[in-house]
Amino acid sequence: MTGALVFPAVDLRAIGPALVLAITGVVVLLLDLLPPRDRKDHLGLVGLAGVVASLILTLRMWGADARAFRGMVALDGYALFFNLVIGYATGLVLLLSMDYVRRQGMESGEFYILVLFSAVGMLLMASATDLIVIFLALETMSLSLYVLAGFFRGRIEAGEASMKYFLLGAFASGFFLYGIALIFGATGSTNLDRIAAAIAAGAERDPLLVIGAGLLLVGFGFKISSVPFHMWAPDVYQGAPTSVTALIATGSKAGAFAALIRVLAVTLRGVPPDWATLLWAVAAATMTVGNVVAIAQSNLKRMLAYSSIAHVGYMLVGLVAGGVGGASAVLFYLLTYTFTTAGAFGVITLCERARGEAVEVSDYAGLARRHPVLAAALGLFLLSLVGIPPLAGFVGKFYVFGAAVRAGYFWLAVIGVLNSAAAAYYYLRVVVFMYMREPEGAATTYASSFAGSLALAIALLAIVLLGVMPAPFVDLAQAAVAPLLR
Repeated sequence: MTGALVFPAVDLRAIGPALVLAITGVVVLLLDLLPPRDRKDHLGLVGLAGVVASLILTLRMWGADARAFRGMVALDGYALFFNLVIGYATGLVLLLSMDYVRRQGMESGEFYILVLFSAVGMLLMASATDLIVIFLALETMSLSLYVLAGFFRGRIEAGEASMKYFLLGAFASGFFLYGIALIFGATGSTNLDRIAAAIAAGAERDPLLVIGAGLLLVGFGFKISSVPFHMWAPDVYQGAPTSVTALIATGSKAGAFAALIRVLAVTLRGVPPDWATLLWAVAAATMTVGNVVAIAQSNLKRMLAYSSIAHVGYMLVGLVAGGVGGASAVLFYLLTYTFTTAGAFGVITLCERARGEAVEVSDYAGLARRHPVLAAALGLFLLSLVGIPPLAGFVGKFYVFGAAVRAGYFWLAVIGVLNSAAAAYYYLRVVVFMYMREPEGAATTYASSFAGSLALAIALLAIVLLGVMPAPFVDLAQAAVAPLLR
């Protein structure tokens, strides 16, 4: 009888942060039925309060190490670290969205509800230790994002973005689920620890396992938008509401990488062929394709889409390096990337032209003369994406490439550095437009938003803090990932 009382409490505690967001989503759903019907700002505030409560609960549970739901969910430092990253991303997106969706004439309670439920899926992906739970969490996240991508129903590009995201996402989910079925057939389990035990007992020679693992990586490749599974990203980033684009670029990548690293670290280390060699090629191709194609983009959102593909390549360098050093570098990189990318898209939400959003690079010509603070903020975010010290992006790349060199992947690190140098061209081109060009036609204006400005201030403070004092956060990342690699 005592056990019956204890175990459910442990189970609920293990999913506590996700449960808080899920309850908040239900509360927002109920509040949406009540007046006022014309303004929904309070729903965004309720959602933000839920995110803050989830972050506080995560910090209170720091240091916990337990399994729940019969070993299907983990409450450990690794999951808690990603809870923080995803929580930060969700909070910033809610702040950016409060005034943005109202200005676009599409404010509704469903928007905030879908953001919260997508975050629930991201958090569950970070803590899942069973392939079925990972799949369910992946679909919880993805279905919400499919709808959010097409939320501006009156825009053709929004419908196109949602349809492409849905169709290609469903295709990738089929690969993922078929991979789970083959792995189950080879090992008799979907639990990551039991799969690892079966591999240690000799199951690594089963071709079903190898094929299943490959299909899993195809599914993950789509979710993180690595080459050659990246083609959906530019159209979705361009067509989706800009604050939703920020969530797709940050939170969804954090959730997908959380599950991918856990699967690679716990399960697939002993599976032939050499996955490091395959990831080496994927990382090099992802970096190069993302940066080369970004150079040709005139639309800022598409440029940042290809930029995000390149940054996935940088993170894959850390996975290739392996070990605590490589994996912890990826975790720290995701933290820096979340604040930097959310901030860059946040500036776009605050810029308007007569025709609507300012999304072309030329729209930012002369911005520094009219709105110097806004231009300086975007400039700092772009410099962080380039990897200019002392901003967070530099430190993130330093740790990732350093891990690759220490692991013996010198040429992969060289490719990464060369790609970073090439990326400086298209990032600095925006800075040149802001500071050295005069606007053509109607000038870009600042859409006043206290919540959006607060989000930018938080992101700016974070990229400076992570750049100047990275050691405590790197130590946290190492402590989070070390137990997985014992």
